[in-house]
Amino acid sequence: MTDRASGGRRARAERSTTPPGPEAAMEIAARFLGARPRTRWELVRRLQRAGVEEAVLVATLDRLAELRYVDDAAFARWWGEQRDRHAPRGLRMIEAELRQHGVGRDVIEAYRADHAAPERVPEDAALPGSEAERARDALERHLRGRPLPADPRALQRIGMFLMRRGFDPETVRATIRLAGSPEVTDELS
Repeated sequence: MTDRASGGRRARAERSTTPPGPEAAMEIAARFLGARPRTRWELVRRLQRAGVEEAVLVATLDRLAELRYVDDAAFARWWGEQRDRHAPRGLRMIEAELRQHGVGRDVIEAYRADHAAPERVPEDAALPGSEAERARDALERHLRGRPLPADPRALQRIGMFLMRRGFDPETVRATIRLAGSPEVTDELS
């Protein structure tokens, strides 16, 4: 019976009676980090799922932090940058996503302070620097070159789309107004 027929690596790991040692834990973590940066919380969950003992888990995480492979603040910056590049979101939505990845409150507050500053200049000039620029970018991507509709109901749907992306009502109204529709209703709040 092959490993594939028996369920592969996961089945082998479950059959193993000894928990992974330091080297195996480091290999598990390295493979997990190979796809994208991870938070400390995500790594803890992955190593616990693999059956790594607490002492080995702590030592592995400490070593990865020492090597700068695990840094929640760097993860928060990376996550926000990825959102700005590929799927612009409001600061509220990014903060919620960071919480889902186990980023601590202090790191999120530092991220908010860094990104909410009006004089913030992103490292990459192509990235939006403010919440208003993020909202404008999200609107442009949503419209895909089409003109902004004049129908109030269509404008309301666009406003709700932006609000679901984490933008506050004030930013949504200003963005739609700047895009060419002065008839933005107050129903977007």
